[in-house]
Amino acid sequence: MRQQVLAEVSDFVSARCADELGECGVDVAGGILREFVKDGKCLRSTFMYLGWLCAAPASDAALAATASLELLHAFALLQDDVMDDSSSRRGRPAAHIQFARWHSERGLSGSSRRFGESAAVLLGDLCLIWAEQMLRSTGLDRHQLERAWPRYNAMRTELAIGQFADLAIDLRNLPSMESVLEVARKKSGNYTVRRPLEIGAAMAGCGPRTVAMLGEYGSAVGEAFQLRDDILGTFGTPETTGKPNGGDLQERKATSVIVAAYHMGDAATRRQFGELINSDHLDDDALHRWRSLICATGAVSYIEEMISDRVEIARTALDDSGIDVAMQDALADMAGVCTRRAA
Repeated sequence: MRQQVLAEVSDFVSARCADELGECGVDVAGGILREFVKDGKCLRSTFMYLGWLCAAPASDAALAATASLELLHAFALLQDDVMDDSSSRRGRPAAHIQFARWHSERGLSGSSRRFGESAAVLLGDLCLIWAEQMLRSTGLDRHQLERAWPRYNAMRTELAIGQFADLAIDLRNLPSMESVLEVARKKSGNYTVRRPLEIGAAMAGCGPRTVAMLGEYGSAVGEAFQLRDDILGTFGTPETTGKPNGGDLQERKATSVIVAAYHMGDAATRRQFGELINSDHLDDDALHRWRSLICATGAVSYIEEMISDRVEIARTALDDSGIDVAMQDALADMAGVCTRRAA
C-alpha cells in the first residue's frame, strides 16, 4: 500500500510541477518537491484507508484519495522546518536550506536565508492547495466527499492552531504537562491518526457510533505517537530520526519528556535544567549531560507508562467499535507501529 500511495503522489506532483510550477522562476523547485515526497512512512494515508475499509471494500479511488494526505503532510513538514529552523529532513538538507543554496550559488540579490525560507513556505502552500485538488479528483462520488469535508476542515484548522500554540509555548516559562499535551493533540495527534481515520470511515459510510469509537482510538494512539516522538526528539540521532542530533533539546522545545523531567527533578536538577535551557550553545557534552539528567529523574519511564496507558485505551475502543476482527487487528498493529519506534 505504501508503494502505491507514494506512486500516486509522485505522479500527481510530477504532472503539477510540469504544468504549473515550471514557470515560477525557480527551476529547482519541482525537483526539491519531487524528492521531498518520494518517501515517508505514509501513516496518515494508511489510517485514512483503514478507516475506509471499516465499511467499504478495497477501492483504487479511495486509495488515491488517501494519498492526498501525503501532500498535506508535505505542507506541514516544509513549514515546520522553517519554523523550527531545522537544517535537515529525512537525512537530507531541509527544503529551505536547498533553496537558500540555489539563491547563493546564483549570486542573486538579497538574503539567501530569507529567500530559502520564503520559497519553502510557498512550496508548502502549493502542497496544501494540491492536496485538496488531489482528493477531489480521485473519482469518489460527491456524497462520499461531502461526508469527509467537515473532518477534513477540522483537521486542517487543528493543525494550524496547534502550530500557533507550539510557537507560543515556551520552555523557559516551564509550562504544565497538560498544556504541553494539548499542543501535541492539536498539532500532531489528531492530524496523524484521529482525523485521517475518521475521514476514511465517514467517506465509506460508517455509522456515527463506529466513527466515534474510531475517533477515541485515534485520539489515544495519536497522543501516544506524539509522546514517542518526544522521546525520539530528545534521544534520537540523525540516523534514526532524519533530523539533527537532539533536535528538541537544541531547539529548547517544551515537549512532554523535557517538561516531565523538570517537574520530577529535585532543586539541583532544576537548577541545571535552567542553565542548559538558557545556554547559548549546546555541544555534544551538554546534550549528553541534559539527557543524563532527564533519565535520572525517571521521566522517560513515566512517558513510557503514558504511552502504554493510551495504547490500552485505544484497544478498548476497538473492542467497542463494532468493526470486524480483521480491521481491529490491523488497527491494533498500527498502534504498535506508531508507538514502538526506537531511538
